[in-house]
Amino acid sequence: MKTKIKRSDFSFLPSEYGYYWVTYTSSVTGKSWTTVTNDMPLIGATKNADEPKQVDLNKLKRMCKS
Repeated sequence: MKTKIKRSDFSFLPSEYGYYWVTYTSSVTGKSWTTVTNDMPLIGATKNADEPKQVDLNKLKRMCKS
């Protein structure tokens, strides 16, 4: 069974003006991946949303893992 990604799997840390360090930690394996992004619409859709969409969470996860 596939587990759903939650907002709590991510941590957001402001880096510079308009940039965020985003860390994704897998709830299954415990491994973590980090990236720096300036995709503010995606950050706003995941970090600031009450219930972020799975599509946005998956996109952010792929960004962290690549």
